[in-house]
Amino acid sequence: MKAPLADRIRPQTIDDMVGQRHLLGEGKALRNIIESGELPNLIFYGPSGIGKTTLASIIALRTNRKFHKLNGTSASTADIKAIVAELDTLSAPNGILLYLDEIQYFNKKQQQTLLDYIERGEITLIASTTENPYFYIHGAILSRSTVFEFKSITPTDIIPAVERAFRFLADDRNVTIEAQSDVLSYIAHACGGDVRKAMNSAELCVLSTLPDDEGQVIITKEKANELTQKSAMKYDREGDEHYDILSAYQKSMRGSDPDAALHYLARLLEAGDMVSAIRRLLICASED
Repeated sequence: MKAPLADRIRPQTIDDMVGQRHLLGEGKALRNIIESGELPNLIFYGPSGIGKTTLASIIALRTNRKFHKLNGTSASTADIKAIVAELDTLSAPNGILLYLDEIQYFNKKQQQTLLDYIERGEITLIASTTENPYFYIHGAILSRSTVFEFKSITPTDIIPAVERAFRFLADDRNVTIEAQSDVLSYIAHACGGDVRKAMNSAELCVLSTLPDDEGQVIITKEKANELTQKSAMKYDREGDEHYDILSAYQKSMRGSDPDAALHYLARLLEAGDMVSAIRRLLICASED
């Protein structure tokens, strides 16, 4: 069984990555830190599919430390203890680099377990989160780490990644793939800034299209429209984005700004949260 396309063509160098130029461009802080060879504890904050795990993998390739990867949704305290047991052994003579994905799912006790080893420098932590780290990560870990915010990838930056996906699939399947002119742009815009989702869409388009009489796989706009999963607008019913949108919606109505009110109402309805939209509308009506 093959790994997902996004994993098979994961960039191996910083220059191969798309987006995040505010962090990884020449002379930018995070790039300079990585290239210095002296790695502090890092926290990567931002939405899914924008390069957090990819960059952690690239950093792992550049370090002499023993590399471990855990996911906060499934890892336990026992997993941390198993990693710690390797300290001062021949398997980890230079210490351990731990990449902890979705750290927001680690409870306070699990995060505290890491503290002593992070403080002594025996474990270097790179953690990623899609939630505001200042709300979900233990303050002691935050004080010993540097937070970098990752941004959604623009469609312009995603187009080269989609092109690379089609080239890889053509070589992998030994076929000629031709994407119609507007296919790349459509996929890049529909994926909502998520490169992984764009890769998946490109692969689905190829897998579902039979070669023509000349052996070419022609990807049409209709096929891309049929298979590309449009990303829901950034929205989390239990997170910061939920309350930010509701607050902006209510303030727009109070400020008599109909265009802004309609914009935020549309985002709520697109996310399927009609109840919250109606509740705020009733609040404003009652106040008036």
